[in-house]
Amino acid sequence: MDWERVAAHEPAEVSGAEREAAILAPVITRSDDEALLFTKRADHLGEHPGQMSFPGGGREPSDDDLEATAKREGFEEIGLRPSEVEVVGRLDDIRTITEYAVRPFVARVPDREYTPDEREVAEIAVLSLDDLIDLSNYESERRDHPHYGEIRLHFFHVDGYTVWGATGRMLVQFLQLATDWEMPDEVDRVVDPDAEYPV
Repeated sequence: MDWERVAAHEPAEVSGAEREAAILAPVITRSDDEALLFTKRADHLGEHPGQMSFPGGGREPSDDDLEATAKREGFEEIGLRPSEVEVVGRLDDIRTITEYAVRPFVARVPDREYTPDEREVAEIAVLSLDDLIDLSNYESERRDHPHYGEIRLHFFHVDGYTVWGATGRMLVQFLQLATDWEMPDEVDRVVDPDAEYPV
């Protein structure tokens, strides 16, 4: 883990989006490895049900700033106390198809058991960094998107979970900053805009 490179990154910012949101990319340090904590979204949620994500959500009027949003959501979704969060740096803001500007914060968090809020989180998954950077667990595809034109989608398959979509985009940048992982130049396939997703 190259924490210095994460801390030194000057993130691109998105402005003018209808709504703001923030997430935490929580890194857990263990004796033999580091890992990232993900949540699996509850199936009944209206947006992205069942998908893997980082803890986070929309900004509330009571939040002082987007870092406060990320910490509040981490506490609400998995019981991660704000005092336990050590923010190290930020990734680039991203704009989602649901008209959110999402600000990702990279943070160290304790290696302990977390409790999912069943209203939002079906499951918590802690995935090894070694497995995430293993290119045999990665694939990508290129397709035309109705909003963004031609895009590259990333899929990380680890321990029976698949990280993709906006979270996959954030994960790619995190791995490129924090590790020696390099995204392959070529995609695994080019698909039609209406092709089924491999998840």
